[in-house]
Amino acid sequence: MDYQTITYDVSDNVALITMNRPDKMNALTTQMRAEIAHAVTQGGKDARVVVITGSGRAFCSGQDLGDRASGASVDLERTLRDEYAPMLRAIVNCPVPTIAAVNGAAAGAGANLALAADVVFATESAYFLQAFTRIGLIPDAGGTYTLPRQMGMAKAMGAALFADKISARQADDWGMIWEAVPDADFDAHWRGKAAQLGAGPTAAYQAAKDVIRASWDNTLEEQLTLEAQQQGVCGKSRDFKEGVLAFTEKRAAKFEGR
Repeated sequence: MDYQTITYDVSDNVALITMNRPDKMNALTTQMRAEIAHAVTQGGKDARVVVITGSGRAFCSGQDLGDRASGASVDLERTLRDEYAPMLRAIVNCPVPTIAAVNGAAAGAGANLALAADVVFATESAYFLQAFTRIGLIPDAGGTYTLPRQMGMAKAMGAALFADKISARQADDWGMIWEAVPDADFDAHWRGKAAQLGAGPTAAYQAAKDVIRASWDNTLEEQLTLEAQQQGVCGKSRDFKEGVLAFTEKRAAKFEGR
């Protein structure tokens, strides 16, 4: 795909996707959603970790409301089903770890795009905003699914109803994201963490993602069985053998990955 609204770069096992509409605070259009979905899918093939970030002062301000001024009728159900859902599924189902590096404002669908990633780093000056009720809508782009799971029912309900800004530090304290990072350290920090995952045991990462997500629907007995099955698979991998050998030899492991 010839990307027009994002940039895509692969280096040292890290696929970096940068939303690139800084003059619009990286607001999402039909084209951008398709490009992100394609790039994430491609990144899962090209690299061992996928990072999504934004250019300029914002991560993503959500839906570009002006994108509907092209003459298309406003059909939010179709937009969510046919455009947002494929993008979100690509992120959630990516076979390698996904990171959202939230470099600034993440509002509306932009906030929930970030929260779809496996790990979210945010600069301390960033914020998250479920802006939907300000225009008479409900949280979408997976927000009604991720928010109560990540921050609990009470916080999720308040975020949805009041549509207040949630600072990156609050999001960190509430368990909504993995880490808020001082602005001066942000770029080097997330790049270092991406490099760590890029050199890691890819198959084990995918198994961990699958098993943790399955826990929401499983009983304890079902989860213990699933853990044992997946651990058995991981225990037969070359990366497990390398990890044990490196531990006994007191050196850094050199994981083969996929």
